[in-house]
Amino acid sequence: MTAAGLPMEVTAEGLPTRVRIHEVGARDGLQNEQTVVPTEIKAEFIRRLADAGLPTVEATSFVHPKWVPQLADAEQLFPQLDGIDPHRLPVLVPNERGLDRALALGARRVAVFGSATESFAKANLNRTVDEALAMFAPVVARAKDAGVQVRGYLSMCFGDPWEGPVPVAQTVRVCRALLDLGCDELSLGDTIGVATPGHVQTLLASLNEAGIPTSRIGVHFHDTYGQALANAFAALQHGVTTIDASAGGLGGCPYAKSATGNLATEDLVWMLHGLGIETGVDLDRLAATSVWMAEVLGRPSPSRTLRALSHQE
Repeated sequence: MTAAGLPMEVTAEGLPTRVRIHEVGARDGLQNEQTVVPTEIKAEFIRRLADAGLPTVEATSFVHPKWVPQLADAEQLFPQLDGIDPHRLPVLVPNERGLDRALALGARRVAVFGSATESFAKANLNRTVDEALAMFAPVVARAKDAGVQVRGYLSMCFGDPWEGPVPVAQTVRVCRALLDLGCDELSLGDTIGVATPGHVQTLLASLNEAGIPTSRIGVHFHDTYGQALANAFAALQHGVTTIDASAGGLGGCPYAKSATGNLATEDLVWMLHGLGIETGVDLDRLAATSVWMAEVLGRPSPSRTLRALSHQE
């Protein structure tokens, strides 16, 4: 699909030489679909993403089917991914029951998901921020005891649909609490896509001042206002080397209706490769996978790079 020699590689001073893309399309993307994608299609999607060279492909979430019916097949899906190193297939676990289910299937990377704001904590977890942290404590401890890597997702780091702007100190406090519980890394979520580059760099600097190294931080941007790629570049300038993205720009948030799709993996890869930053991702294979999934879902992808490469209308 890509034209020979494009994008032209032109490096920029001070950026990382390699970035790990944490692919979330199969979980964060498909959980927001109105219709349930068949388990076999999900498994094929994940296999194709892994074959395209994405080092981390988030597989599913072990939540109660009542809350996210699109991911009710977690027990059926995970065994179908046999042959892919489970360290490449993180799953979300909201509580100890979810952890039990994940561990029973051989998961080796899990994630808990909290909120920087009280309003979203109530909407998403039916708890206060601190009550959610208390719920995560035994989950993280047990996962670590089992030798499982733990990621801490934090939603609404930059803005909240009910509360408006989120004070930087408020986000820093919850980030610090998640690391103190034992999380190996954080993912800073711009759940409704309102962040701008200066805000991103200010938050990252404040986290560093609170003793949180950049090496423990990943970023997760939504493209509601067209800022996701600019925000990703701002994070790169600060030294961030883990960026979440979603194949074809799939996704949103079922509990925040103003949230649109995630940063498209194709758009991110095009930029990174143009900057001479290694990803290990084969852009042609990734694009072919996203075109296939767009056909399954019956609509074109919002990814600008994917549309350019595949000539989607």
